[in-house]
Parts: sequence; structure tokens; C-alpha cells
Amino acid sequence: MPRLVLATSNHSKIQEIKGILDALPIEVVASSEYKGIPDIIEDGETFEDNAICKAITVTKATGEVSLADDSGLEVDALHGAPGVYSARFAGENIPLGKERDRANYEKLLQLLKGVKDGKRTARFRCVIAIAAPGGKINLVQGVCEGKIGFLPDGTGGFGYDPVFIPNGQNRSFAALPQDIKNTISHRARALKASLPIIKGFFHLI
Repeated sequence: MPRLVLATSNHSKIQEIKGILDALPIEVVASSEYKGIPDIIEDGETFEDNAICKAITVTKATGEVSLADDSGLEVDALHGAPGVYSARFAGENIPLGKERDRANYEKLLQLLKGVKDGKRTARFRCVIAIAAPGGKINLVQGVCEGKIGFLPDGTGGFGYDPVFIPNGQNRSFAALPQDIKNTISHRARALKASLPIIKGFFHLI
């Protein structure tokens, strides 16, 4: 079975992507299953820069088709911040995982203190890069519009999910069932846009 390597070590993100790509006749694996993949420094100025860097690095190291995403939250009242700094908004010295997630969204809520509901508009943006060993690379994008709540809501998801309420819903991503999130999220939309490209890479169409 053909193999697609995900250029991420984020377990929650891996499970979300696997769930969305489940219908494809390919094996989806995490890059952590391979040895010798160099550390990737995400210092690009855009989501596109970071996604391309990750995909190319993993493809060169594994010899497989790879998929990398870079995504983040853009808050209008903060002029698009945290943007590409979403994952390290509260500081890189905080351990990855739930602790950093909480620190990030607590900092966000503090910065938005006093901002009224109608001015809390935001969006999640996801850029996906798919790279093949021969050097071919494609980019797609997905966006989910919404707003930032006043308090964390729900226990699911990861990142800023507890404070992001997508348009058309009255609960946060962290409170919504996974099957609904997998339909409307920025990552789901980017992956949906990437399906024809993935199929083309593996000659499934």
C-alpha cells in the first residue's frame, strides 16, 4: 500500500488528519516512525514557508511522499496575531502540549479583555504542502471563520480550540463532536482541497 508521511509529531493533529484521509487506499504514518529526520526550525515568515520547509525535509529524509501543514489563528483585533507565531505565542520555554496550549489561549484572552463580542472576529488558516521525492510540491489552503469566546469551552481538540467558536456554531471547536470539526475546520477544508493532489501523486485517479 502506498505511504503518505505526515510531517508532524503532534499526536492530536495526526489523529485528526488520519480521520479525514481514512477513505483513501493509502497508509498514513507519522514522521516519528522514521529515524534520522533532522529537527525542523519553523522560522518562516508565512504559513506557506513553514509548510514547504517541513514537507521537503521529511520527503528528503524518508524518500516518501509527505504532507506538512502549517496553521494558526488570525485575530482581527490583534491585527492578525498570533498568526505564524500561534504555537509559541506565550513563549517557547513552556513545554509543548496541553500546558503550552493553555498558556497560549490564556494570553490571547487577556489581550482581548474588554473587546466586545462583535469585535472578536478571527479565523483559523491552514496551508498544506505535499512533496514528492522527485521534487514536485503542491500547496493548498483552508480557512475557517469565527470568533474568540470570552472563556474556554470544552475539553476536546488542541491549541486554541477551547476559545475559537466557528461561524454557524454556538460552541467552541473543543466542545464540538470530532465528526463536525472534521467537516468544517480549516484543516479539514485544506485536506479536502488536497485530496485530488494526493490522489494524483499516488496515481489513484
